[in-house]
Amino acid sequence: MDKAAIETTKPDPVKQLSIFMENKVGRLSDIFRLFDDAAVHVMALTTLDTTDCAITRVVVDDPKKAKELLWEHEITFSETEVLAVEIAGEHDINKVLASLLQTEINVHYIYAFVSRPNGRSALAMSIEDMELANHILNTHNLRVLSQRDISR
Repeated sequence: MDKAAIETTKPDPVKQLSIFMENKVGRLSDIFRLFDDAAVHVMALTTLDTTDCAITRVVVDDPKKAKELLWEHEITFSETEVLAVEIAGEHDINKVLASLLQTEINVHYIYAFVSRPNGRSALAMSIEDMELANHILNTHNLRVLSQRDISR
């Protein structure tokens, strides 16, 4: 497919923070307390436990404030973009995945939003070609969200 024919990614892509922390009782709670005290709302999350550390991926309503908190408390993290797509319910998960499969777009990982300001469900996805996926999902009448869409 001609790249020029593909519409560009939304100007305000959804940011994901991957937080690296030691496997220690209460550490995750400490970090979420920081967010809560600063009124940073966690919209989506997933945690992966590895041998050396835990990695918690979050999508928040205010990534700038969340990054400032993490820096201030010397918590190691990285920032990446994820594709967030709104779904009406569990039946739309297959619609999203089938749409990406038709174009052979690889999904690295996927997790669900905990909440959204308008109450609709959504998926956060790490995929290999954000621009093409955005175009394909829009073509299949699936709404790709921007960071602005998930902010309160």
